[in-house]
Amino acid sequence: MSKPVLYYAKLSPPARAVLLTAKAIDLELELKPINLMKGEHLTPEFIKINPQHTIPTLVDGDAVVYDSHAICAYLVEKYAKDDQLYPKDLVKRALVDARLHFDSGHLFARLRFLYEPILYYGSTDCSMDKIAYIQKCYEIMEQFLKTEPYLCGDVMTIGDFCCLATVTSVNEVAPIDEFKFPNVLAWLSRMAELPYYMETNEEGAEELKNLFKEKLAENRGAK
Repeated sequence: MSKPVLYYAKLSPPARAVLLTAKAIDLELELKPINLMKGEHLTPEFIKINPQHTIPTLVDGDAVVYDSHAICAYLVEKYAKDDQLYPKDLVKRALVDARLHFDSGHLFARLRFLYEPILYYGSTDCSMDKIAYIQKCYEIMEQFLKTEPYLCGDVMTIGDFCCLATVTSVNEVAPIDEFKFPNVLAWLSRMAELPYYMETNEEGAEELKNLFKEKLAENRGAK
């Protein structure tokens, strides 16, 4: 049986969420790197696979799945030995789904609102308003984590992986105040203890943050 193929970029938070999920369920993927900065996701060949031309994209036999949240859920459903990461119980699953939508509609959307114009369009807008807009998400997460170690309760889920990949990609430009958000910082420390954390998330997050700083400086120098 051939391995599922993942088109990905290490600097992509959504791609790293999928890598974290695959590691957690001990699933080996065939990794195909895509250079976003060179526009490799916009080639006719890739658009034929994924008309949305987004990273990550999973090809598993005849199935093509895109959007990281959908991929994470798919992998757990098909390949995990149990349903802890994405429960079959309707109420528990709804909570995980809510966290996935929190990432896509709030956390990652606000990261993209800040990062994309600078990375791709020569913008120099790294305003305090945009940074504060991201930090408002930490206020919500602090409440999620007020009495529980993970975003959906006492066990880790794919909701944690997706939010983790985003937060660790933006926590330098939008710092997490240790006095306002101690639960968020404790959660980050807890997640960083995963044996596969450094390889699957930290390295790519640092790559993205460094690229952001370089492009911002480059754009400002060009003005």
